[in-house]
Amino acid sequence: MYNTSLIGAKYKLLRPMLGVPAGSIGYVFAEYPDFDVENASGVQIILENGEFDGFSVEEQNLYLEYAGYVPEYQTYDFKNVMEVSRDFRNGYWKWDMQ
Repeated sequence: MYNTSLIGAKYKLLRPMLGVPAGSIGYVFAEYPDFDVENASGVQIILENGEFDGFSVEEQNLYLEYAGYVPEYQTYDFKNVMEVSRDFRNGYWKWDMQ
């Protein structure tokens, strides 16, 4: 695993996906052991339309560009996807900080 958590990282999409155009911003809300790369982390990212998906290290390299870090999001406590959706609807993530 990484020594530093990726939760709170901000990424820009390099390609359109999940209903948002290339250039859209997403935030890491969870990480998990990558299935293919030993000692590396996959990430789950929420996008500005509320859709979310997981990205392996390989997919991160293909689809994401690091765009910064938002310290206030580093303490997000992922419990389940229903809660992520509820937090999105309640305005937890701020999209005007782009």
